[in-house]
Amino acid sequence: MKIFVVGCGRWGTFIAWYLDSIGHEVTLYGRESSKNMQQLMKTRKNEYITLPESLTLTNELHAVTEAETVVISIGSQNLQSLCETLASYELKYKTFVLCMKGIEIATGRRLSQIMEDNIDASNRVAVWLGPGHVEEFYRGVPNCMVIDSSHDATKQNLIEQFSSNLIRFYYGMDLVGNEIGGAAKNVIGIAAGMLDGVGRASLKGPLMARGPREIARLIKAMGGNEFSAYGLCHLGDYEATLFSAHSHNRMFGEHFIKNQEYDKLAEGYYTVKALVALGERYQVDLPICETVYAMLYKDLSPETALEELFGRSLKGEFV
Repeated sequence: MKIFVVGCGRWGTFIAWYLDSIGHEVTLYGRESSKNMQQLMKTRKNEYITLPESLTLTNELHAVTEAETVVISIGSQNLQSLCETLASYELKYKTFVLCMKGIEIATGRRLSQIMEDNIDASNRVAVWLGPGHVEEFYRGVPNCMVIDSSHDATKQNLIEQFSSNLIRFYYGMDLVGNEIGGAAKNVIGIAAGMLDGVGRASLKGPLMARGPREIARLIKAMGGNEFSAYGLCHLGDYEATLFSAHSHNRMFGEHFIKNQEYDKLAEGYYTVKALVALGERYQVDLPICETVYAMLYKDLSPETALEELFGRSLKGEFV
């Protein structure tokens, strides 16, 4: 399969390496102005991974026209802009695989919705979600992930083409729930980092229990299967997001509490704005997301945040 990967960050570079390693013909694209791509062009290395000579590197986006499958791994808030750029190539009969987790702030659209709103009807869209860190995959540590799509044949083909002993893929069965769950786990990751920052890591237990409950409510209200919150795309990704030193969202939350700068992309910072807006739209109570939002954007103190969460009305655990 000829694959064009858009995005030369940590995850995009790994995906290109992985798909090349299992026998696909892969081209990795990055903007000429990108420092990540400049380094890869010069050394074929970044801080995580070394790329083989069999993998093509390019700054030319028009090379996308030659691929059967286009894998996209960029900041979620930049997807609409990328779609507008890709439109000039009039792409048809391609499969687009979205390998990022987020929700568009301005519209509340899931990423597959953004893609489908902008491409020819002959194309197909899928999402690749679930747990795993580049650092561990590159060392040969396996994990389980999910591919989902509204087109069953597309889903089946991708899983057959992308599976290996390193990544066991499951067939996604709920595009709404998997996309919302995958995006929301980054917000819970920030909350976990905040708990680490204030020395309350023991509260990650309640966070792990209550986080999926509120995300399940939102998924159900949006027409998805609430049990998706307990699958690989949300709860199944908690270990990698709430506890790992590799987690950008957890690290961002901890640095935020300690008033320290953090220069890595933490998608949860943007996603929480979209989730709070969706909660209001669908009239769903999202206490953890709302608290993280208030701390990030309204200067709510950690002490006040915990007081407000613990001071909420008493209720049954699964009400």
